[in-house]
Amino acid sequence: MKKLSSFIAAGFTAALCAFPLWAAQPGQVAPAFELPGQSTPVQLSAYQGKVVYLDFWASWCGPCKQSFPWMGEMQAKYKAQGLRVVAVNLDQKPADAQAFLKETPAAFDVAFDASGKTPKAYAIQGMPTSVLIGADGHVISMHSGFKPEQRAELESQIRRALNLKD
Repeated sequence: MKKLSSFIAAGFTAALCAFPLWAAQPGQVAPAFELPGQSTPVQLSAYQGKVVYLDFWASWCGPCKQSFPWMGEMQAKYKAQGLRVVAVNLDQKPADAQAFLKETPAAFDVAFDASGKTPKAYAIQGMPTSVLIGADGHVISMHSGFKPEQRAELESQIRRALNLKD
């Protein structure tokens, strides 16, 4: 019996380490962050009252090259309605991120988190991963990956968050 309870406790501890209790989940307040940006620091709190499409990406991520132009389109199309796209780069070498941005420019705010603290707070497990945050600061949804056939559904989620009719 003692071995079984030790086994269960070890499993529970491992589960807590894999998925932190403070990790972002739909319905919860999005974890705050302040990160260096391309010209000025990027703080989640600066977007209070806006719908935020928060995207985690890296220079080596193939689908990220597809998602950037789409995210730029969404920013341009819905900015007046209150959407802000924020992309958080996770490369450890700033030069890798800058080379990506030179080839695939961002028409939205970009932040840099080489330490990896922000993706841990959001329990990000793959890239790209997007987190849709409502104007009230609560996580609406999380989505891993990016495929062209998912664009319509992702845009529909953005429109609902902005209280726009489909």
